[in-house]
Amino acid sequence: MASVKNDIYLYLAAESNLCFLSSIFICTLIFALTLDFNMFTCFISAIALSRIYDGQKFLISIHLNFETIGCVTEAPDWRDQPLYNEDKTVVVTVNGEIYNHKELREKLKSHEFRTGSDCEVIAHLYEEYGEDFVDMLDGMFSFVLLDSRDKSFIAARDAIGITPLYMGWGLDGSVWFASEMKALSDDCERFMSFPPGHIYSSKSGELRRWYNPTWYSEHIPSVPYDSLVLRKAFEKAVVKRLMADVPFGVLLSGGLDSSLVASVASRYLADSEAACQWGSQLHTFCIGLKGSPDLKAAREVADYLGTRHHEFHFTVQEGIDALEEVIYHIETYDVTTIRASTPMFLMSRKIKSLGVKMVLSGEGSDEIFGGYLYFHKAPNKEEFHQETCRKIKSLHLYDCLRANKSTSAWGVEARVPFLDKEFINVAMSIDPEWKMIKPDLGRIEKWILRNAFDDEQNPYLPKHILYRQKEQFSDGVGYSWIDGLKDHANQLVTDAMLANASFVYPENIPTTKEGYYYRTIFERFFPKNAARSTVPGGPSVACSTAKAVEWDAAWSNNIDPSGRAALGVHVASYRGGKGGYRCFCYERLLP
Repeated sequence: MASVKNDIYLYLAAESNLCFLSSIFICTLIFALTLDFNMFTCFISAIALSRIYDGQKFLISIHLNFETIGCVTEAPDWRDQPLYNEDKTVVVTVNGEIYNHKELREKLKSHEFRTGSDCEVIAHLYEEYGEDFVDMLDGMFSFVLLDSRDKSFIAARDAIGITPLYMGWGLDGSVWFASEMKALSDDCERFMSFPPGHIYSSKSGELRRWYNPTWYSEHIPSVPYDSLVLRKAFEKAVVKRLMADVPFGVLLSGGLDSSLVASVASRYLADSEAACQWGSQLHTFCIGLKGSPDLKAAREVADYLGTRHHEFHFTVQEGIDALEEVIYHIETYDVTTIRASTPMFLMSRKIKSLGVKMVLSGEGSDEIFGGYLYFHKAPNKEEFHQETCRKIKSLHLYDCLRANKSTSAWGVEARVPFLDKEFINVAMSIDPEWKMIKPDLGRIEKWILRNAFDDEQNPYLPKHILYRQKEQFSDGVGYSWIDGLKDHANQLVTDAMLANASFVYPENIPTTKEGYYYRTIFERFFPKNAARSTVPGGPSVACSTAKAVEWDAAWSNNIDPSGRAALGVHVASYRGGKGGYRCFCYERLLP
């Protein structure tokens, strides 16, 4: 596992009976209310080998302690947390980035800022607006804020759940918050994933949703498609995430989403503040089995964009050897998430060894635009749109979890432009008729996104990349990766074990040997009922929700999360062996 210094720092605020603890792991937050000092000894073994940290500070006279990876700046005073208001009566610890902090500071000119941290605005916004300020934040975040004047506190998580946050309850009546489930598993009788777009207030003792976009109700939108509006919204989302004074790059698989992120970032990097310190040539990173689809496509995109490309290889055995570490870090037994997290985990280790601390990644596009191949079977625009809403609402349990935890395990921060609040609002307001997959009209999956960047005068990408069919990350790194995982599980899980799975694991019963194998590893690390309940269940084909499985009766006999499970849709023919695949043409995508 990752090598980290396994100390923790503790301060007990006896006057308010509040205790706050923070480990020195990357952006890891632990907060506990009404706890006994002796209860903290168990944390060392539970989270010592969790997240790599960058810099540390011990403050003995404060309520909160925290460590960050310093993605906004390398200046030590900007990284130090907790953060305060002027008289230190409001104190906050934050995991995340606030992209509009400069604009927010303009609204807070009467306030005195102590640091240059983008997150310091949170304490002052609370002073100015009370608990109703969270919707003003543009970024990814989870935070806990203490108001010592009335001994109250709030906790909140960003709109989509890009950064992790868990909430737990102890038998002694204590309330806990942590960015990792493992920090709660020993001492909380019950815990859960803190819902995205929500705030918890100790005054009411309740959770309430602060994020209330129109699309959340699944109302069918009717705004006509405007390719330029969509393009500009995405470019703006990428540019704001170039806010960094540390080495960074783009995770580039060669698929549409990551390629668009890389293309836009490379166009605007020269004009960004980051270019002054790190140069105007973008770094891109890709991983896969030798001969995999992603490696070839990523190399072609990198050459086209002129990036400084870093290609990493791994073997099936290396991936299998890392599975226990991966499951420990990402805290799930979901099959698709583990398949995709393992190569991302291995890649993040290599990226960190190069000194890179932040990466842009392409998560979220498939959920917003219906990019998964099973969307070919959507019967009408209403069901198409409702499924995209369901997918976005559950991102924090799947792709957001993978992107954050696979990278942060090695001290790398992942930013996701497609999950920008403003961009989502634009994309989800479009009449879903435009998103529907209609081969007779030349519209393949995510056509409106592809069309928005199909610029003949100033091309963003080569045509065949812009119109490349969807590959799930776990498929694109090499099909033999998935087959290798299945073979490994088949050797360890017998037919009898799977037949009796309902007795061993009555909740979220594993239906495959691969799923059973992952479950055994997960249960070893997280044996409590509350832990297994944080992982969603239900049938899925090619990453669909259980509801969408109803779209095609044939899918009931082909329940598998791989994109290849969308029979009659995925046309990249699997050859077996070393992850080879045949080319395809979109004219033959559907009968």
